[in-house]
Amino acid sequence: MKTVSVSEAKNALSALLQEVRGGASIVITDRGVPVARLAPLVQPAGVPAAAIELAQRGRLLLPARAPKAAWLRLPMAVPVRGASAVRALLDERNEAP
Repeated sequence: MKTVSVSEAKNALSALLQEVRGGASIVITDRGVPVARLAPLVQPAGVPAAAIELAQRGRLLLPARAPKAAWLRLPMAVPVRGASAVRALLDERNEAP
């Protein structure tokens, strides 16, 4: 694993990112003390490219791990035609004890 100082990382960030795109991991040090690791992102299997793009822009938080099989078997909500989502939410809140 390659090690570079903060100042080296600032001056050569584009080149370091190119190395990371190739699969390398780079440790960044501050006065000889490791403070960060620059590594390729591991793309979770089955995650759409659009979701990954949103996560990279900070608009979406991807899960840390894949959901358990039991979660995938949960029944999905069935949309109600002709009803407003707001109306359905308000009705559900009114039903609560």
